[in-house]
Amino acid sequence: MSVLTEPKPIPPLSSADRTAKRRIWGRWAFDWASQPYNTLLLTFIFGPYINELLGDGTAAQTAWGYGVGAAGLMIAVSAPFLGAVADLSGRRMPFVWLFSLMYVIGAWGLWYAVPGDFSLVLILFLFAVGLIGMEFATIFTNSLLPTLGHRDDLGRISGSGWAFGYLGGFVALVAMLLLFAENAETGRTLIGIEPILGLDPETREGTRAVGPLTAIWYVVFMIPFFLWVRDARMPGAIPMRAALRGAWPDLKRTLRTLPAQPSLFAYLGSSMFYRDALNGMYVFGGIYAAGVLGWSVVDVGIFGILAVLTGALFAWLGGKADSRYGPKPVIVVNVLLLTLVALGVVFVSRESVFGIPVGPDSSLPDIAFYVLGALIGAGGGSLQSASRTMMVRQADPARMTEGFGLYALAGKATSFIAPLSIGVVTQVTGSQQMGVTPLVVLFAIGLVLLIWVDPDGRSEAR
Repeated sequence: MSVLTEPKPIPPLSSADRTAKRRIWGRWAFDWASQPYNTLLLTFIFGPYINELLGDGTAAQTAWGYGVGAAGLMIAVSAPFLGAVADLSGRRMPFVWLFSLMYVIGAWGLWYAVPGDFSLVLILFLFAVGLIGMEFATIFTNSLLPTLGHRDDLGRISGSGWAFGYLGGFVALVAMLLLFAENAETGRTLIGIEPILGLDPETREGTRAVGPLTAIWYVVFMIPFFLWVRDARMPGAIPMRAALRGAWPDLKRTLRTLPAQPSLFAYLGSSMFYRDALNGMYVFGGIYAAGVLGWSVVDVGIFGILAVLTGALFAWLGGKADSRYGPKPVIVVNVLLLTLVALGVVFVSRESVFGIPVGPDSSLPDIAFYVLGALIGAGGGSLQSASRTMMVRQADPARMTEGFGLYALAGKATSFIAPLSIGVVTQVTGSQQMGVTPLVVLFAIGLVLLIWVDPDGRSEAR
């Protein structure tokens, strides 16, 4: 006679397990909270709106290139030093608070881009303040990644977080398109209504509200991060003043030893070029579509929805592939994909698609660009997620914030090259299509440098 036994109950999570899960969700909350700066401001709403304000796609692409490039240069100069300060002091959260404040101030200030009554210099300055805040907050929160789980789980954690962030950007973008961003000609949103909250479509208040809404979004959704994430105890940490004094000599020692670490050195160089090219795609995608295809802010927003959805899906899938195969194969595949996409963008215009002439009323250019946008989202999402887990493998575990500071330096040291080269080539050729060709070269250089990157990273990080 068989004896039936009741299944053993699943033991409740320990306090340590609950704390660990909350830390992961807190870090994912940052991804959700910060993504609208990229989705709404940098790419799909505010960038194309600048094109409408200036009334000239070439002028808008040139001005945007110089403004974003200047912000990138500021980040490149400061990131490794501040990372060294954080590692020496063992404190990251004060920096997250500071740069979160810059994020909110910069985003909110974009409300003042009033048609016919705005200062382009002031608007670009405010945009740069918010962008610097977003990038630096990302550096310090990325350095927390190794504390969130086992090395083999980091790809999944990073990919899921990136996907979660993309979903946040998607929700914010849909809300903006349906309820706020008005078409310049009709004054109505995507669903045919005037902007809600009594916002005046004549002065583009619906579209300008993207700045304050991005700021409010960040403040609300960062609450879980600040509640659940704390600085880990760092043995040997020193007071902040001493860290400020010691950071520069410490950083100089690190920079001197970089050539003796060929894998890390090659990875920083590779990511420097391919991330710069990817950021160029994000920054100029909306402006390109508005100028070359004549898309409105709402059209670009629909394009953004597609790119964000594929970005979320493939960031999640890429995270799973990262945990199974490692980050390097994921990076190689996506850099190859994005190189082909960058080439494809050059051959899409109102007159022809990949060399095939089309009529002025043809929808083929729009369909082609939607497909390219979906591929940009898919490749960009999984590429960025795998890139930060690769940095965890390459960096010194005891100097992780400094490592991500160098990663930011690598991403920003040449971050002015893509926007400035696009600005210069666009101005010289007078063609937005020719203006994006530098991206192909940057992707190719990054792909070649990956040859020297050890997929397993440094031994003490294993």
